[in-house]
Amino acid sequence: MNIENLEAFVYVIHFNSFNKAADALFLSQPSISARIQSLERELNALLFEREGKQFTLTDKGKQFLPYAQQILQSYKKGKQQLQHKSTSLDELRIGCTVSVANYLIPEILPVLKERMPDVQIKLTTAPSEALLDKLLSKEIDLGLVRNITHPHIHSVKFFDDPIRLFVRQEHAFARMESVTVEDVVNEPMVFFECGSLDWMKIHRLFESLHLPPNIVYHIDNLETAKKLVLKGVGISFLPELCVQKEVQENLLVPIELPTLNSLSLRTNLISLNGEGLQWHTLFQDTVKGIQFKALC
Repeated sequence: MNIENLEAFVYVIHFNSFNKAADALFLSQPSISARIQSLERELNALLFEREGKQFTLTDKGKQFLPYAQQILQSYKKGKQQLQHKSTSLDELRIGCTVSVANYLIPEILPVLKERMPDVQIKLTTAPSEALLDKLLSKEIDLGLVRNITHPHIHSVKFFDDPIRLFVRQEHAFARMESVTVEDVVNEPMVFFECGSLDWMKIHRLFESLHLPPNIVYHIDNLETAKKLVLKGVGISFLPELCVQKEVQENLLVPIELPTLNSLSLRTNLISLNGEGLQWHTLFQDTVKGIQFKALC
C-alpha cells in the first residue's frame, strides 16, 4: 500500500478540505484527488461520498481512518528511528532564515550559551519551507521562520520587525515634512521580496494609483537591498532591524507613511508537536529577556 496515498487521505480528513490538504503537502489539488482514488482502488472501497465540491466520509471510510492514522504514525516513527539520531540534551539544532541569522541570531546565541554552557549549538540557514521539511524529518530541533502552519508542528510568534520606507540621508524625502504614496511612485525603488503577505500589502498600496511604482530592482537579500539604497540607486521598504546601524549613523532615514504603520516582518518559533516542546520551552525561557534593539 502506498504511504503517500494514506497520507493524502489522513490530511484531507484533518483539514476537512482537499485544497488545504494539498497546500500542507505542497501538492496540487488534482494530485491529492488522484492519490485518494488510487487508495480507493487498492482497498476496493469508496472512502468519500462526493457531491460537487462537498464530500463526506462513507461508513467504510470511517472504519478505515483509525487504521490509516496508525499505519502512517508507525511508518514515520520507524523512518525517523532509522534515519535520524534521537535528540539529546547535549546538542541543540536550530534552523533559521537568512534575515534571522543576520539580525537576531547574533543576539540570541550568546545568551543561550551562557544559560546552557554544556550544550553544543548547531545552526542551519535555509528558506522557511526547507526548514519546515528539516523539522518534520528531525534534522533540526527548532526553527525560526516566517509565519507558517502545519498539523504536526507547534508555532508561536517570536518577533515582529516593523516594515518602513528608507531613503539615503541625502534624499529629498529626508527633508520633507510629509511624504505621500504619490511621491513614492515617482522614485526608483529597490523592492525586497521576502514572500510575506505583508509585502503584498505594499503592492496593493499602489493599486489605486494610475501609475505603478517604479521598481528598478527586485531583490531577495536584505543586505543587498540595503546597500543599493546606500548607493543612492533607489528607495526601499525594509524591516527596521536590518538598517538599525545605518539609521544611528545618519546614513539612512526612515520615512513615515501612515498607511503602512501596521506592516511587519514576522518571525515564528516552530517545533514538532510533543517531541520538540522541551527545547521550545527552554528556548523561549532563555531568550525572553533579550531586548532586540529598536529604532528610535
